[in-house]
Amino acid sequence: MAKAQISTAQGTQITIEGSPREVASIVAAIEGLRSSSPRGHHDDKKREAKKQRTATDRVVALKEEGFFDKPKRLGEVAAKLEQSGYLYPVTTLSGVMLSLVQKKLLARKKSEGMWVYGKR
Repeated sequence: MAKAQISTAQGTQITIEGSPREVASIVAAIEGLRSSSPRGHHDDKKREAKKQRTATDRVVALKEEGFFDKPKRLGEVAAKLEQSGYLYPVTTLSGVMLSLVQKKLLARKKSEGMWVYGKR
């Protein structure tokens, strides 16, 4: 019968007994866990990088790129987002745009009977 002693980073002592094959398998599994990143800020960074951006985030990014330097209609905003591969119906974008206006990140006014959005 094979036997292995393992100490964790927290000081826990683990004793494994079994056939050589069983012990090797368990030791390999534990070593694999050790090589992955420990929970903490490193995982938070990964999670933040993977976090999906919302329609609001994408519209704000357009503003930061100068897209709203000239007033844009809702359809123009949808078309610009579509060029980047993001498909949002104008019914979704209307709420997003109104929210950004209320937060004073964008301005809007009526032009020829339609709302246009621009920078403040």
